[in-house]
Amino acid sequence: MRLKNAFVVAAAASAVFALPASAAIVASATTPLNIRSGAGPQYAVVAFIPDRGRATIIGCIQGSLWCQVSYNGKQGWAYSQYMTATLSGRSLVVAEIRDIPPVTYQAPVTTVGSAVAAPVVTETLIAPPPGPPLVIAPPPQSVGSYVIGHPVTPAYLNGEVVVGAGVPQDVVLSPVPGSDYDYAYLNSQPVLVEPSTRQVVDVYR
Repeated sequence: MRLKNAFVVAAAASAVFALPASAAIVASATTPLNIRSGAGPQYAVVAFIPDRGRATIIGCIQGSLWCQVSYNGKQGWAYSQYMTATLSGRSLVVAEIRDIPPVTYQAPVTTVGSAVAAPVVTETLIAPPPGPPLVIAPPPQSVGSYVIGHPVTPAYLNGEVVVGAGVPQDVVLSPVPGSDYDYAYLNSQPVLVEPSTRQVVDVYR
């Protein structure tokens, strides 16, 4: 695999922080974040946490970045790389907090469009760079209408689809006629991509 999962390496290299006994974890999303029916990018999106929305962490799968969450009465699975929680006065990425209650995971019977989980490509979405979130001028409504109205074969990638994430070179992008953007369907979601940087600039939900 040519592209490295940089955020996993970074998380492993950083210190982990213990959670006080029996403390509930309420985490904030650092970007609009999907809640999926299963612990993986191939599962259907059942809800999403808005930017800075607060969700309760029920537990996380050991050795995985997927955590079971509850938000506004909806339960499902979210990618912990894009959630932070405050512990001892420090804001930490949920993936860096140890002693989060582990959960036993059993894959749902059905997934996106079939009874068998779709294969996940070995490539990984590149995490957004640190710093302020990517901000662009909103594209014309016609761009979004074209992307939604002209689906292409989805690519399934490890990680979660968020604004600012980088799309691996092996993923084929399709042009949006009459605009400066390309698009793709990543993990079954239509996304708008800036072709020179290959960064996701919008996710259509």
